[in-house]
Amino acid sequence: MKLMIASDIHGSSYYCEMMMNRYEEEKPDKLLLLGDLLYHGPRNALPDIYEPKSVIDMLNSIKDQILCIRGNCDCDVDQMVLDFPIMADYALLYVDGIEIYATHGHVINQNESLPGMRGVMLCGHTHVPKIEECDGFVYLNPGSVSIPKKESKHSYMVLEDGVFSWKDVETGETYQEYTYRK
Repeated sequence: MKLMIASDIHGSSYYCEMMMNRYEEEKPDKLLLLGDLLYHGPRNALPDIYEPKSVIDMLNSIKDQILCIRGNCDCDVDQMVLDFPIMADYALLYVDGIEIYATHGHVINQNESLPGMRGVMLCGHTHVPKIEECDGFVYLNPGSVSIPKKESKHSYMVLEDGVFSWKDVETGETYQEYTYRK
């Protein structure tokens, strides 16, 4: 199974369109969104071309291919306009034998993990791509599609055959990889 993972679009139609172009090129089985889809939030500057309604249309066009986790900027009103579920706080996935706990990261994260955590924890929220081997699990963050922080790239991840690849949303080029080992 090929999984594309992205987070923190924050209503930017400019970067969402780039992500959709990468989606078409990557041809994943599913797109896992780790939250913060439409609203930019009070702590972030407006992203390039802030048009949540355009983001709604783009995401709804592939609604059957999306798995989504609620971010701290997502709310009931967002669910009313999106045609796929967005209100789950977390998901537990099994992809190619890898146990994956996916959440936005504002509550559960590498520093505030669940007891007995194992496998891979996928989080967004910080807008910073990261790999951190923790006690019993690996924390991975794809960074942000639209508002990267700490001089990181506008990015997303792909999981295929046990390899997590961080990719530049503007070019689709891989800039970092991590091979998961049980």
